[in-house]
Amino acid sequence: MSSEVLFTVLVVAVGLERLAELVVSHRNAAFSLARGGVECGRGHYPVMVVLHTGLLVGALVEVWMRRPDAVAVLAWAMLAFVAASQALRWWCIATLGRQWNTRVIVVPGAARVTGGPYRWIPHPNYVAVVVEGLALPLVHSAWVTAVVFTALNGFLLATRIRTEDTALARLA
Repeated sequence: MSSEVLFTVLVVAVGLERLAELVVSHRNAAFSLARGGVECGRGHYPVMVVLHTGLLVGALVEVWMRRPDAVAVLAWAMLAFVAASQALRWWCIATLGRQWNTRVIVVPGAARVTGGPYRWIPHPNYVAVVVEGLALPLVHSAWVTAVVFTALNGFLLATRIRTEDTALARLA
């Protein structure tokens, strides 16, 4: 099996993982909204969806069109980072429980979560996103996708974190 096919399998697996996240997110968002949750930052959410979809599509297009060589040592190292980012993301999801979703929804009166990875980092899920966004394309040396996604994601995360911090300050 070619490295391009193996990379495609990896990207599809990450895409399926993202779909599983969306199922959890939808359920949790409905739970929060039913309890009086208020959504903030709706305007940037569609941009986030397009950007994250673009990461997966862009990585595949770059690998299949540009056909970069997969450098074994880089591929294995980046694959480890992809796996670590998935583990961190699901640790965040487990820690936040019903409060986790892909939108910014704050339930008045809900306690701010300070356990799990949130003990050390205020936004660990975004650390997972940054690591995955850089590492996934680099598994197969798709550096253009890695650089473009990381740069665009940096702008998006600046808005997202500001929005989330403002919303969470309402809990204090």
